[in-house]
Amino acid sequence: MDAVFGSLIAVLGTLFGSISTYVFQRKATERAAAEARLERLRQERLTAYGAFAGAVTDLKRGAVSQWYRRKEDNGGPAHLAAIAESDRLAAAVEAAVFRMHMVSDTEGLHDLADAAYASARQTRRADDEADLREREGRFEARMKEFIAATAASLR
Repeated sequence: MDAVFGSLIAVLGTLFGSISTYVFQRKATERAAAEARLERLRQERLTAYGAFAGAVTDLKRGAVSQWYRRKEDNGGPAHLAAIAESDRLAAAVEAAVFRMHMVSDTEGLHDLADAAYASARQTRRADDEADLREREGRFEARMKEFIAATAASLR
């Protein structure tokens, strides 16, 4: 009887050990999968934020170029080419904004992105060099706000 009782305790101990190992491994696997999912999302956000920042900066550069081409030869071939390039760059920004909206729901971030986008587009409407520099300064300020917010959301 003692041998049977001892064997039963050994079997139950082994069974308990197997079950507890399974439970702990499953929890560890779920935790690792959740962490990997969060890291992938973080990387996707980083990529989307970076793509937007690059696209909107290119748009601002295109808007400045468009402004100079308009001053040099309003309606001429170089000016029309600059308008077309600016439109292409604006479309790239819109695509980057859509992607950012898909991967991020950070409070206020979309408003900051929209403000930077609007500021870049408005650069081409400057009246003179001083106004152009002022508009570029506003764009830089909007971008700093956007970058600070994205950096905080990625930490």
